[in-house]
Amino acid sequence: MKLTIIIISLLSVLSFSSISETTTTAEETTEEIYGSSFKLINDTKSKVSIYTGSGYVSLNKGGKTSISCKIGKTVHWASKGKKGDVIFKITSDMCGETIKLSKMVD
Repeated sequence: MKLTIIIISLLSVLSFSSISETTTTAEETTEEIYGSSFKLINDTKSKVSIYTGSGYVSLNKGGKTSISCKIGKTVHWASKGKKGDVIFKITSDMCGETIKLSKMVD
C-alpha cells in the first residue's frame, strides 16, 4: 500500500513538470565607444556663457567645464538662459581631450 501511494505521488509530480530543451543564441553586438567627456577651457579674455547640450554653463576667464562626448551634438553660445549661435559640433577626436574655446571660435 505504501509503495502504491509513493508511485502515484511520483507520477503526479512528474506529470506537472515538463522537460524542455532550450537553446540560446548569443548575438554579438558591438558599440563604438569614445571617451565619455572632454574638457573645454575658456582661454578668451572675457566671461562667457554656453549651452553644452545638457545645461547652461558660465565660464570665467580661465575657467573650464567637462562636457559629455555625444558625437554630433552642438555647443551653443548662451545668453540669459537661452541658446544662441552654434560654437562647434562635437566630433570623435575631441573625446578625452582638453579643448581651448579660442580654437573653436576661430
